[in-house]
Amino acid sequence: EVQLVESGGGLVQPGGSLRLSCAASGFTFDDYAMNWVRQAPGKGLEWVSAISWNGGSTYDAESMKGRFTISRDSAKNTLYLQMNSLKSEDTAMYYCAKEVYRRTWPGRGMDYWGKGTLVTVSS
Repeated sequence: EVQLVESGGGLVQPGGSLRLSCAASGFTFDDYAMNWVRQAPGKGLEWVSAISWNGGSTYDAESMKGRFTISRDSAKNTLYLQMNSLKSEDTAMYYCAKEVYRRTWPGRGMDYWGKGTLVTVSS
């Protein structure tokens, strides 16, 4: 059974940093690209960042470039999102999601999602 469990969210002041983690199990982590997606209160889903199955390539949404960094650790089957210079508009539930197709890059869809971790940016 595929499981994705996010952690690391919390309350942070504007300008602060957080690192989110996503522990993956139930599939061969090294074979799939992974994504971070967020949903702000009262808004729709917004794709944040993606990383290839081997970690060699990444894509970031324009508004996150230079502030957010996606990475992965194959030894720990864990996906990360380092978030710096956080703004109030980054307040959202953050989800990690698995790519549908094995060893496909750029990704073409997401089939499994975690339950999310809440990030609140406020003074």
